[in-house]
Amino acid sequence: MQHRNLGSQGLRVSALGLGVMGMSMAYGASNDDEGTATIHRAHELGIDFFDTAELYGAGTGSNEILLGKAVRSFRDEVVLATKFGFDMTSQPIGAGFNSRPENIRKVAENSLRYLQSDHIDLFYQHISDPNVPAEEVAGTVGELIAEGKVRYFGLSNVGPQYIRRAHAVTPVSVLQYEYSLFEREVEEKILPALRDLGIGLVPYSPLGRGFLTGAVKPASEYPADDMRSWDERWQGDNYTYNHRATEQLKELAASKGITTAQLALAWLLAQGQDVVPIPGTRSAVRVEENAGADGVKLTDADLARIAEILPHGSAGSRYPAARLSSFTTD
Repeated sequence: MQHRNLGSQGLRVSALGLGVMGMSMAYGASNDDEGTATIHRAHELGIDFFDTAELYGAGTGSNEILLGKAVRSFRDEVVLATKFGFDMTSQPIGAGFNSRPENIRKVAENSLRYLQSDHIDLFYQHISDPNVPAEEVAGTVGELIAEGKVRYFGLSNVGPQYIRRAHAVTPVSVLQYEYSLFEREVEEKILPALRDLGIGLVPYSPLGRGFLTGAVKPASEYPADDMRSWDERWQGDNYTYNHRATEQLKELAASKGITTAQLALAWLLAQGQDVVPIPGTRSAVRVEENAGADGVKLTDADLARIAEILPHGSAGSRYPAARLSSFTTD
């Protein structure tokens, strides 16, 4: 597995990471043994960048605990990223925000305990808090870095102005944002700002929440506890358009002897050496497939064909309008 530099502060990770959110939430019932086996297989394949968050355990720490236990025997060989920023007392979980300094410190201490580590490699603000300025958030994380509890500062789901304000206080190494063949919002204003500041990009949902694997079905066929049951991209005409595009991508991938998922990840990797996708999966087999994208080389003709198939991304929004407004703070 190749490695890439994320930002200008010294963070270096495998070209592909692993998002572990789905091992605890969002995609129906999960199994810790399967999750652990998947994390171990990722490590064997050279993946050393693992992503979790306080939110993914719904306040219980379960996702961080799972990851901490899984990597315990090789902790010094991996980069662990986790996140703060939600008010875990709000209902439903994820409906409120809390980036007050005292809560950031509380989350950091919890995460250190759950991850069984004396430091957090990368500590992201998961989502902005309208009641706490970016400068105050950055200052608090900067203090944690000075204390040796955190190594690198990251942001997620915010725009250029917010990034610049935070970066002026404590250097930001990474922005995590949804980016894939389906979701291209980051390209217009955010990615240029990151490159101007020397900040890396970590795309989450790089496979369109699974749509770009080609293994999809309409929203009505998913259980209620699976987010694809309400995602607009799985609904009606949106689903028809997106499915047709995925079938064309599948044909292109087959002509190259690779899978649709490998094509989608290779496209992201081709967007720059400062881009490190973190596809999430519970399956060791899927991890092996995803890791194969690291060796895929796309030609100019391949990239042109992909642009013809999906010139502007998918049909349908990535989040409902009310929630999306919280995920795009400028």
